[in-house]
Amino acid sequence: MKKEIHPKYYSDAKVTCACGNSFKVGSTQKELKVEICSMCHPFYTGKQKLVDSARRVEKFQARAAKQKGAAATRKGKKVKTAKRAKAKKTTTKTTSK
Repeated sequence: MKKEIHPKYYSDAKVTCACGNSFKVGSTQKELKVEICSMCHPFYTGKQKLVDSARRVEKFQARAAKQKGAAATRKGKKVKTAKRAKAKKTTTKTTSK
């Protein structure tokens, strides 16, 4: 590596959050100020609110349940071909008489 072209690395840089929490990390800046950290972020604190105003989750679950119900009542390919062959056999018997 070339000398004198890389910024100075601070292994004990201080990070200060808007909530007052501070911790040390490695950085090229001596001091960092952030707006949100893991101590105040809603995802990590458990205060996250999911807003589903369009009911997308419920609509998806309803479609999935409807499709699952239709699949249970649907007949398989083997049943359909056997029924078709049986119908064809009975029509040939009646027409040959």
